[in-house]
Amino acid sequence: MTSENLLSRITVETGKCGGRPCIRGLRIRVQDVLGMLAEGMETKEIIEDYPYLESADIRAVLMYAAR
Repeated sequence: MTSENLLSRITVETGKCGGRPCIRGLRIRVQDVLGMLAEGMETKEIIEDYPYLESADIRAVLMYAAR
């Protein structure tokens, strides 16, 4: 998956989560996933807790944060 495809998973919508970046229009913010990763959670654990997320979503969050 290209970096452009990954970054397209990050959406910003006025009125949703205060206009903060979210994953695929869902109400889970980029900063929430970054916080989980910073606390030591692994991708597998995050996906178990949020089964509507995909591993590509986690990679997209990291790429978004790196940019």
